[in-house]
Amino acid sequence: MRMKRIYLLWIFCFSICYADSSIYRNADRNQDESPVSKYLLNPIHNVIITQRGSNVTLPCMLRWRPRSYKVKWSKINPVDPLENLIIISNGKQHKNYDKLKGRARLRRSHRLDASLVITNVSLEDEGRYKCELVNGLEDQSLTLSLHLEGVVFPYQSKEGRYHYNYVEARQACEEQDGRMATFSQLYQAWTDGLDWCNAGWTLDGTVHYPVIVPREPCGGNLPPGIRSYGPKDKIKDRFDVFCFTSALKGHVYYIHGPMNYREASESCQAHQALMAKVGHLYAEWRFAGLDQCDGGWLLDGSVRFPITEPRERCGGLPDPGVRSFGFPNPEQKLYGVYCYSLI
Repeated sequence: MRMKRIYLLWIFCFSICYADSSIYRNADRNQDESPVSKYLLNPIHNVIITQRGSNVTLPCMLRWRPRSYKVKWSKINPVDPLENLIIISNGKQHKNYDKLKGRARLRRSHRLDASLVITNVSLEDEGRYKCELVNGLEDQSLTLSLHLEGVVFPYQSKEGRYHYNYVEARQACEEQDGRMATFSQLYQAWTDGLDWCNAGWTLDGTVHYPVIVPREPCGGNLPPGIRSYGPKDKIKDRFDVFCFTSALKGHVYYIHGPMNYREASESCQAHQALMAKVGHLYAEWRFAGLDQCDGGWLLDGSVRFPITEPRERCGGLPDPGVRSFGFPNPEQKLYGVYCYSLI
């Protein structure tokens, strides 16, 4: 009987010890998966959302201040291993670098605050940022993502589809008040309903097109999704491009025609405005709800019109969007004009 009690006690102790060891192993594994920084507080939110033209703060808080340290902010380049320095501070003095020079500063609301403030946010500011505490052998860092609310729009040359190499595509977006869209921006646009059957460049040099309604010319009967051609030669290969733009400082409005391209330009100038770019029209449609069932000239020579409430005789499509008549003869007197004004 005594031997049986000893045996049961031994089994009980073994079970407790094994359970304890399992708990400690799990705790260690969880600690490895979510390491706690010695000097930097992990932010509650590591994705910050803003709009073009706004001021934004990227949080970075110290737990405590080492005796000697520096705080370094940089932007992570998705296509280049080199980081772009923004600002370096030792807590008393700081130095700004070319990236964001004049628009970036440390907030310093208290002695442990190393947050970065960016004023007048631009399209190029979107991306990943790193706050790094440099302290000899104990350097620590955290990363945050800055996302801009915006809209992706497909763009092609007036010569027709697939005329841009990568460099030309990038320039085309900039000329239309945009920048090349990232893949994540294109994916978000697809989830919002973008359906486009022409392949276009994205910022990382890959080529894709988004399909909502599968059809024969757009990958056949494959399920809806982002069709991808992968990375392409940036000099030799030619496609369209997906551009991204955000909120405007000014506004877009329509002047009735009919008028040709030259008369359209003069009409905007008479109102102390400029002919709108494609990015201007998309931004006004997305953020201000511009709805105009009339084709109008734009600066690039194309004719388009924005629809927020689809209806008969306004493009014939069931979803909101910016409709295009392509690039008509500039001498045709059939259209009005969309103007852009900062006033």
